[in-house]
Amino acid sequence: MTRVAIDGERLTLEHLYSVVFDGAAAEISPEARKRMNASRAVIERLVEADTAVYGVNTGFGKMASTRISRVEIRQLQLNLVRSHACGVGVSLSEPATRAMLALRANAIAKGFSGVRPIVAETLVAMLNRGVHPVIPSQGSVGASGDLAPLAHLAQVAIGEGRANFQDHTMSGAEAMRAAGVAPLILEAKEGLALLNGTQAMLALAAIALREAEIAVDTADVAAALSLDALRGSPAAFDARIARVRPHPGHAVTARNIERLNRGSEIRESHRSPDKDPRVQDPYSLRCAPQVHGAVRDALAQIRATLTIELNSATDNPLVFVSKSDSGEDSGEVISGGNFHGQPLAMAADQMAVALATLGGISERRIEQMTNPQTSQLPAFLVRHAGLNSGFMILQVTAAALASELKPLAAPHSVDSIPTSANQEDYVSMGMGGARRLESMLSNLRNILAIELLAACQGIDLLSPLRPGPETRKAYDVVRALSPAMDADRSLAPDIEAVAREVAKGSFAAILRYPVFTS
Repeated sequence: MTRVAIDGERLTLEHLYSVVFDGAAAEISPEARKRMNASRAVIERLVEADTAVYGVNTGFGKMASTRISRVEIRQLQLNLVRSHACGVGVSLSEPATRAMLALRANAIAKGFSGVRPIVAETLVAMLNRGVHPVIPSQGSVGASGDLAPLAHLAQVAIGEGRANFQDHTMSGAEAMRAAGVAPLILEAKEGLALLNGTQAMLALAAIALREAEIAVDTADVAAALSLDALRGSPAAFDARIARVRPHPGHAVTARNIERLNRGSEIRESHRSPDKDPRVQDPYSLRCAPQVHGAVRDALAQIRATLTIELNSATDNPLVFVSKSDSGEDSGEVISGGNFHGQPLAMAADQMAVALATLGGISERRIEQMTNPQTSQLPAFLVRHAGLNSGFMILQVTAAALASELKPLAAPHSVDSIPTSANQEDYVSMGMGGARRLESMLSNLRNILAIELLAACQGIDLLSPLRPGPETRKAYDVVRALSPAMDADRSLAPDIEAVAREVAKGSFAAILRYPVFTS
């Protein structure tokens, strides 16, 4: 089985997905252990000298000026974990929990947390052996890190809280014992290091990005099918148009749709003006490269932000190891704000806008196909309309879902509410911003499923003309799940089945593994 190095320096999104979804084993690198030991030595020297260090021998937040005696340092860390484990709401999914374990271990392995390697090693052992803490999804304001979610994770690491292990929910102590993982006994700063980070919102954003990238590829495939169903013009996908406004995403989508529609008998049947007098198509077809392309560019920017965050130190305070004039290791502990989730909150907002955009333009193509005034097809994509309602209510469902996406796309990152007696007076709300992406993706998958079903129905109504060989791959996936509609039936199961294929990446894979040549 593939092994993924946890070293705080080289983790990629693909590595993370391998650990989260494919069961790849994680391991702490030797270099990371050296860095953790070096920063830990700094903390131990400061404790021995009784030097005041935030979160080591002081209280937290507004109580940072309160000194803690050396005999109470362990209790301080234990109290921190217990007091902060007060999240509420539906528990995070297993993939999100696995991502949090990997990401928090990686941040600690970077070597700026001032904790022993055993802290990161325990998280990795939990990950590899399938000990998944039960983590309520609500309770983080996204600054001072995702304190409540990470506290529930830390509870299980110390043998408390609740966990899922081998499809059973049990106490953290039982899960750790069953998995053969020794619970941590927290030393100075180690509770704080487990809690102080952005890994809950990062986990959710990273998983959502994976699904959003699948969705934008699927949207290109759906648009190509809709272009055929609506007998749209190929002109809008000419590479010369993209070159004079060179946004990268525009070029990708234009190339995708142009290639997917190569060899279409439907396209050839209306290419000449005497067969089709229309000069331009509606924006939802003609501007697909500009709209889908803007989504692609937004997702690329989000990917860049998340990639930086994957290998970032998000603790407070941070421990910086250096060499003294005599050549001995020394170090400095500096308080800052790397736990603040604003970069991730803004990325989540950007992703929400991108998802709502894809859903909105897809719904417009569905309306174009179901409306006989624009489609040149039978009303609501069914023969004997009137007796049959056909796709009438599928468009209504898509409209409902698209409208739900709009308020969900409202920004979270501009919101703030003071916490901790106004010490933490400007927070990111990044966790809330990341949490809403899951429901938005669900809506989007259903809208795309409806567009795929509608486009295939439209293509059937143009028979015996056939789409091109690449677009036909998508048509075949749909028709394997949903036969053409000749008379009314409930299409709810069909939408669900096609949406599952969207989620699996079946349509996106057509773009990634094409048989055509450029």
